[in-house]
Amino acid sequence: MEIIGNIPQNLISFLLVTVFSLLIGLSQRQIHSLAHETGRTFGTDRTFTFIGILGFILYLLDGQNAILFMGGGFVLVVIMGISYFYHIREFKDYGATTIVVALITYCLGPLILTQPMWMVLLIVVTVLIFTELKETFASISKKFDRYEFITLAKFLIIAGVILPVLPDEPIIRGLSLTPYKIWLAVVVISSISYFSYLLKKFVFTHASIILSGILGGLYSSTATTIILARKSKQEPQHINQYIAGIIFATAMMYLRILILILIFSQSLFSRVWPFFLILFILSVFTGVVILFYRNRVITTHDQELQADTNPLEFKVALIFTALYIAFTFITYEVLSRFGTPGLNVLSYIVGLTDIDPFLINLFQGKYSVSPDAVALATLQAIISNNVLKMIYGCFFTGKNARFYLISGFLLIIAATILAAFIV
Repeated sequence: MEIIGNIPQNLISFLLVTVFSLLIGLSQRQIHSLAHETGRTFGTDRTFTFIGILGFILYLLDGQNAILFMGGGFVLVVIMGISYFYHIREFKDYGATTIVVALITYCLGPLILTQPMWMVLLIVVTVLIFTELKETFASISKKFDRYEFITLAKFLIIAGVILPVLPDEPIIRGLSLTPYKIWLAVVVISSISYFSYLLKKFVFTHASIILSGILGGLYSSTATTIILARKSKQEPQHINQYIAGIIFATAMMYLRILILILIFSQSLFSRVWPFFLILFILSVFTGVVILFYRNRVITTHDQELQADTNPLEFKVALIFTALYIAFTFITYEVLSRFGTPGLNVLSYIVGLTDIDPFLINLFQGKYSVSPDAVALATLQAIISNNVLKMIYGCFFTGKNARFYLISGFLLIIAATILAAFIV
């Protein structure tokens, strides 16, 4: 340790600049070699190493004013500009990534001398990763349609612009309903939906029936049930997979609701997470049994499940907001007039609609309701929602699939009822 402590700091910095510059140069050589573009690049791995060393030397000589460093940078830009001009004229290639990477390499010296090591490493690693992912980014860009960035902009507006500026003051005295909490619910649901959409759009582009059910369950298990049930009638040879996909969508519903509880009520989460985890595992196990029951050959049949559906349509957000506000007043009135028994009846009724607005209302703690009552109401809403999905599934699917569907849902519903008695 004493030997390391006696090594001059400038020597360590010089070695770091040399190693990092060489690594960047090697990554550039590899990329262009794989693309058979050797001889068409600005310099080699040694060139990038010397660029990094040059920036280190010039900044070390005049670090206070950095005049030498800026002058060297200007000369480097002129040389690279000339090289770029002839490169375009000869090869008709307008790519400038190598030149930008060279300029970043030139700045490594000042970075190592003035910035924390984690920042330097972050920059170097980012350059190396983004250099290697050239083909991956090209593949991803082909999947973008004309509305993709509009969808991203909508999400950023919803989560990063509107939410922070909304007041967190009650709209109505005595009722904990604030603009911030209303929009926070929209942001949370939109985030889960958008995450599911991105996975389906860019990661699992040719999702199987099973994977479609899993990803669809993150967004809406009811909608997924209807879609897969209809498809199962059209393709009876894949009945096991379609019904298993429906069960997996319901399993993801338990996981989604557990995430919502964690976000809005940590105290409730600490109480109910074992029940939801068991129900999630049981649902997954049920789906696996259905998948393999008298179905030895599992194909990878591709199934599109609303692949291009935009989960951030403002119409959907407005509907959710309207339901959220409506359930706030309905729940408040029911509790005021009928107390906890009224909440229990309401939870069963709500299960026949979209349960997320109702549940988020409960999780946010707007009402003087015990955690036990909230947990029970949550499970009751899930029970009636599962019954609704079973009915939807039986209506839209064929006769041969109903045995699997009813058996699976009855097992899950029975387990949820048992959890409601225990919680």
